[in-house]
Amino acid sequence: MTKVLPSLLSVDFLNLKDELVKLEEAGVDGLHFDVMDGQFVPNISIGIPILDAVRQQSKLPIDVHLMIENPEQYIELFADHGADLISVHLEATAHIHRAIEQIKNKGKKAGVVINPGTPVSQILPIINTVDYVLIMTVNPGFGGQSFIEDCVDKVLELNTLKNEKQLTFDIEVDGGINAETAEVCVKNGATMLVTGSYFFKQDDYQAVTQKLKG
Repeated sequence: MTKVLPSLLSVDFLNLKDELVKLEEAGVDGLHFDVMDGQFVPNISIGIPILDAVRQQSKLPIDVHLMIENPEQYIELFADHGADLISVHLEATAHIHRAIEQIKNKGKKAGVVINPGTPVSQILPIINTVDYVLIMTVNPGFGGQSFIEDCVDKVLELNTLKNEKQLTFDIEVDGGINAETAEVCVKNGATMLVTGSYFFKQDDYQAVTQKLKG
């Protein structure tokens, strides 16, 4: 079944505790936690203090997406503060094998992320070692962007590769995900949906969660 992970970048931080309770009650599969450094992407976002607060309040798996330069410097820190899944950008490090190894050594699920302009072929050297691949369906840095339709081809390409090699990694998509784009992505092989502004604009979190799960 498709997993739904709302992006906390779009949550109402003034009511974070209540929102986390509502998300658990809605049956979401985890929480997506975007970390931006203002260098790798043109924005700055939440960090360790917010992660601590989320971890204290929620038992849901936390999927930390490191949109930062040299992620190796921070992997252990985020792992120690409650991340269950950690993904790093192929484009952000010259040592992607080392970064994936760091995550796994902390007992966490390891993911590799590729931007819209990065071909699937570039992650072939590590495809056997990751637990999930995150395909960005917008250019990272800001919420509320429009879905880049060409990225669907990358989802299909990755899913074909996965089946050919008989691998079991999840395919996650993030950016412009709503009921329509989610359906297209899932049809082409996506198994994890990150949804931000669309999700949190809904009045009924449970209803939208079930709709996205199909």
